[in-house]
Amino acid sequence: MKEQIKKQLSSRLIRFLAIGSAIGTGLFYGSSSSIQLAGPSVILAYLIGGAAVYIVMRCLGEMAVHKPISGSFGQYASEYISPLVGFLTGWTYVLEMAVVCLADVIVFGVYMSYWYPDVAQWIWISGIIVLIGSMNLLRAKIFGEVEFWLSIIKVSAIVGMIIGGLIIILFGLKLSEQPSGITNLWQHGGFFPNGIKGLMVSLTVVMFAYGGIEVIGITAGEAANPAQAIPKAINAVPIRILLFYILTMAVLMSIFPWSKIDGKSSPFVQIFAKLGIHSAAGILNLVVIVAVVSAINSDIYSVGRMLYGMAQQKQAPQNFMHLSKQGVPYVAVLAIMLVLGSGVLLTYHYRIPEKTFIIIMSIASFATLWVWVAILISEIQMRRQMSKDEVASLLFPVPWWPTAPLIASAFMCMVIAMLAYLETTRVALYTGSIWIATLTALFYIHQRGWLVKRDK
Repeated sequence: MKEQIKKQLSSRLIRFLAIGSAIGTGLFYGSSSSIQLAGPSVILAYLIGGAAVYIVMRCLGEMAVHKPISGSFGQYASEYISPLVGFLTGWTYVLEMAVVCLADVIVFGVYMSYWYPDVAQWIWISGIIVLIGSMNLLRAKIFGEVEFWLSIIKVSAIVGMIIGGLIIILFGLKLSEQPSGITNLWQHGGFFPNGIKGLMVSLTVVMFAYGGIEVIGITAGEAANPAQAIPKAINAVPIRILLFYILTMAVLMSIFPWSKIDGKSSPFVQIFAKLGIHSAAGILNLVVIVAVVSAINSDIYSVGRMLYGMAQQKQAPQNFMHLSKQGVPYVAVLAIMLVLGSGVLLTYHYRIPEKTFIIIMSIASFATLWVWVAILISEIQMRRQMSKDEVASLLFPVPWWPTAPLIASAFMCMVIAMLAYLETTRVALYTGSIWIATLTALFYIHQRGWLVKRDK
């Protein structure tokens, strides 16, 4: 009998798993880079990017409710576009999550250095890999509960930070020589200090921040009731975007001038430290650590389930199909833990400079955007292959079809092209092109044999 993943995730756990994956390093650390690129107009970048991401999630939700499977968008791309595109999408998602996890574990070491500057970062990185990897070997339900409480902590902290920031703004509290107020959004070079070009370039960082939210589709294979759980999780996406990204950025840059953010640490911690609220800075540092742990947790989950689904489709080594007694694809989890071990090597002799993080982030952005384009095209192709009656019976149809998916696809392709603008992000296009070319070659060398064998 073929081993199958158990359906152990409730609607509540799926919603918070998605929050855990999407709210992490990209918001708490990477946002400093996007602020430096665009200034206050980064708020608009998060709004535009968030709208495009919502369309991606509606497309994924339509397919996930129609056909809930563990391999999710990798298998949808195989079925509705071609086996080659499915193969490329599945493995590119694995690359995305591996690189994002690598960035997360490295940044975890940076955050811990806030309290323990004399302790080598590789020590913290080694510990977090072992801790989170072990957590992912537990039953999905236990893992989901842990993720639920981690997400509760960081969501509560963000809400508390927003409320505290609004109090500072509304009552005109002066906590340092830097005056607070919404005038900070246009007094330091204007709302577009680096022009429209700065806004456009910042999208490459902004889209990285949203990466990981597609885990909602992957959970469909373990959802107790996907037809109910998936729509609920996706319909909450706009509120999350408005609250966790747009409102947060607006408050941060109102209470502290954007031009004073140096990008060397989390802007959340840096701002409150420079305002003289050191206790708040320390609390926020703890919160961003929780956020990173939460993101690593859900990202490892995603990789494990994607590799399991790809192995089912004979697009990955069959060992990834092996499940533990708890119903966890433990071989896949152990594999991603080994990959994350490279973070230990990267930080063994030196601290990771900001430039290196941006390179890692841009590579993850390329992979993320590829996956999202594949999701959008898969949904369009699925609809075109369905009859009118089948389309009418869809339980969670995409709004404004096909205009919305087509516009979102064009937007994602434009952001990929923007990676070429900066020297530090241009390497992502080179790396991504080599990655896609290598996978294509591997597909034609090995995968055809698997496909012929599967079709017999």
